[in-house]
Amino acid sequence: MKIMKYNASHTHNNHVDNNYTHSSSEFIEYLNQRRQKIISNTGGWFPGRGVFSHGYNMLDELVGEKSYFQILILNATGKMVERPLADWIEAIYGCLSWPDPRIWCNQIGALAGTARTSVVAATAIGAMATDSRSYGVLPLMEGVKFIQDAFEKYSNGMSSENIVDEITKANRGKPYIVGYIRPIAKGDERLEAMERISKKLGFDTGKHLALAYDIEKVLMEKFDEGMNINGYVSAFLSDYGFTPQEIYQLFSMLVASGVTACYLDTYKQPANTFLPLRCDDIDYQGAPPRVVPD
Repeated sequence: MKIMKYNASHTHNNHVDNNYTHSSSEFIEYLNQRRQKIISNTGGWFPGRGVFSHGYNMLDELVGEKSYFQILILNATGKMVERPLADWIEAIYGCLSWPDPRIWCNQIGALAGTARTSVVAATAIGAMATDSRSYGVLPLMEGVKFIQDAFEKYSNGMSSENIVDEITKANRGKPYIVGYIRPIAKGDERLEAMERISKKLGFDTGKHLALAYDIEKVLMEKFDEGMNINGYVSAFLSDYGFTPQEIYQLFSMLVASGVTACYLDTYKQPANTFLPLRCDDIDYQGAPPRVVPD
């Protein structure tokens, strides 16, 4: 029989060090204490009492009282934020989920649609493609880490120019900074949109974002390169106390809407007609044709 134990106070009883090996006596005892139990420090459904998330009664305190994005942020980070910040994060979702099948994650959705798979499978697989080192959600962690580390250096007396010089020297004179420069196009039209939204929602420029703009100014003067949406989001949310891991968690399904849109587009078209190939479209450079041995 499985029993759910919910601890709304977030105390982590029976804590086990992550460095323990699976054969250590402490870890085995930890596992014994959890046998036939599902233990949650987040929440759960308790028939007759309610559904809880991080100490909130969802049906009484959240549903109809808080926005969907306030609930999303709560579930992803354990933090209940004010509505304007939740609306700001919702706007970022709109900025980063475009219905363009040329975008790599959306192309997966389009291929799934032309292959007639399910919309759930298509959207989930497309979202998984954003867990990439170069593009998508995962680089946000590095962007947040950069601006938070840079702010610590800045607070200790290092100038914006020194911060940029330190990075470029480490990269043989190239300004490779996550959150700056854009590989396909100059500038980032999403920044103007989000700056407009920030002003509309009443947000001031915080310390991390001010530093991000200073770094951009240095990069523009030296390399004619500016900030991209990663840098803006990383700095803005750093001013509200989010960690790199929390921001990564916030945006796990960031591109889902655009993937679904591209799935639906090809699903409504004849099957197997998205990006068709002829054999002679393939530039094969492998071994020449050969006889299969008996």
